[in-house]
Amino acid sequence: QVQVQESGPGLVKPWQTLSLTCTVSGVSIATGLYYWSWIRQSPGKGLEWMGVISYSGSTYYAPHLKSRTSIARDLSKNQITLQLLSVAPEETAVYYCAASKRLILGATTRELDDHWGQGTQVTVSS
Repeated sequence: QVQVQESGPGLVKPWQTLSLTCTVSGVSIATGLYYWSWIRQSPGKGLEWMGVISYSGSTYYAPHLKSRTSIARDLSKNQITLQLLSVAPEETAVYYCAASKRLILGATTRELDDHWGQGTQVTVSS
């Protein structure tokens, strides 16, 4: 079975860089035909799609985050990483990593064959 688990710092200072890791088990990122997305949910708001990387390494980002966001594969560790530059306090959120068989830009809903992590809380505060 495919499993994903997010990890990273729980607290980040404003305007610093947020780096998160999605550790994948049950499938090889390099050979499994999945697309790997990062999604977040801020308090009082809905799910927000941030970006996606394909099994081949192609990336797509939400337009308003593109200039600050980088998603990458670490094939040696079977991990997906997220780097978000210059985070604002309003970006305090639970950050999720999700695997999907389909490339649907902007999608935040789960399909039956999708795999989501449990999320990791990130607080942006001084």
